[in-house]
Amino acid sequence: MPTMRPLLPILVLSVSGLMPAASVEGVQIHSTVRGSGPKTIVFVHGWTCDESSWRGQVPYFEKSYRVITLDLPGHGKSGSPTNGPLTMELFGKSIEAVRVEAKAGKIVLVGHSMGTPVIREYARLYPSEVAALVPVDGVLHLSGSPNAPNPDRMKGTEGLKNREAMIRGMFGPSATPAIQDHILKMMLAAPEATASQAMAATFAAPNWKDDTFAVPALGIYADHSTADDPAYFKKIFPRGSTVEVPGTGHFVMLEKPAEFNKLLSDFLPQAAY
Repeated sequence: MPTMRPLLPILVLSVSGLMPAASVEGVQIHSTVRGSGPKTIVFVHGWTCDESSWRGQVPYFEKSYRVITLDLPGHGKSGSPTNGPLTMELFGKSIEAVRVEAKAGKIVLVGHSMGTPVIREYARLYPSEVAALVPVDGVLHLSGSPNAPNPDRMKGTEGLKNREAMIRGMFGPSATPAIQDHILKMMLAAPEATASQAMAATFAAPNWKDDTFAVPALGIYADHSTADDPAYFKKIFPRGSTVEVPGTGHFVMLEKPAEFNKLLSDFLPQAAY
């Protein structure tokens, strides 16, 4: 009998699932796409988090939208730069690399916590690609707030302890033990370099310009959030407004996903796709 040649593996990319890894400045960016709607939402996680921050949103929105989640450089399954620190510019460029890889048009950007300055930076770099912006319990200015956290406290022998104490202070009354456990494991898994560099990038002076954005915007904030400043939000986003979700802490979307999803769903028809 003739020798049978082994079949070569065939790579099949489904409509929904992991995308081929995008890259920016030599850093591989992990992302996932779900759904096949004509309009795309990109969910951007916060400091030392990953794409699982949005596990309460993806199943809901993939029914009507194309939904993309990603791990920012240094976070989750994405690579880290070897020739420089993490920066807001690098974060913004990583979103664009993912958008291009997914062949998406204009996108709605939803950014939690550190994800708020990240999506603002993206809007500065790629304004023509933005349909709407949704900050989620993210600060827009530092005036009137306590001093910015010290990135150096995230390093060294006390670094992990300091990080855990900071994270535990983010939980609201709706954060069940299971939610708290998920958040702690996710955030404490980030490398020390990511914790310090991403925090330094977040509170770098260039992030806090008073530039305005003409796209529709919705700020979804925790109950009595110190980050919620409706007047300043309206200054930055003339077509925007804010809302607080009662009974929630910093992780609004994980603590009360149904309420969060309704707020976002009701807003999305305003997006300028």
